[in-house]
Amino acid sequence: MMEIILKKDVPKLGHAGEIVRVRPGYGRNFLIPRGLALLATRGNIAEHEHHRRAIQREQEKVRAQYQLVAQKLGGISVSIARKVGKDGKLFGSVGARDIADALTAQNVELDRRLIELPEPIRQVGVFEVSVRFAADISVLLRVTVVGI
Repeated sequence: MMEIILKKDVPKLGHAGEIVRVRPGYGRNFLIPRGLALLATRGNIAEHEHHRRAIQREQEKVRAQYQLVAQKLGGISVSIARKVGKDGKLFGSVGARDIADALTAQNVELDRRLIELPEPIRQVGVFEVSVRFAADISVLLRVTVVGI
């Protein structure tokens, strides 16, 4: 058996960054030539640990920024005006991009992909929309759709 460091996730073997033991032929002939793994030598393990620590520091910085934006979003409510037909139904809909644009108008930059909207809003009213930054960092945003 030989030890390798996985560079990418490999199904039924492990995730990127893990050190795993595989048969020599599988490692030499499949994983290493395709760039999925490195041989687990002292130098490669030390380099891998250095990269892992650097990535971890970068992720901590991003998490801190997410926390700040989540705190800022906690007290914000967004109002979006749209043309309305009968029964309070909108001509068109309000999606994540519209909500992100309304937040930008309030000087809050937010990537629209972070806004979790199961389906576009198609009627007038007040809605609670979840903004998920990470698995454990999310905030509810109040969106008010007003008819013109």
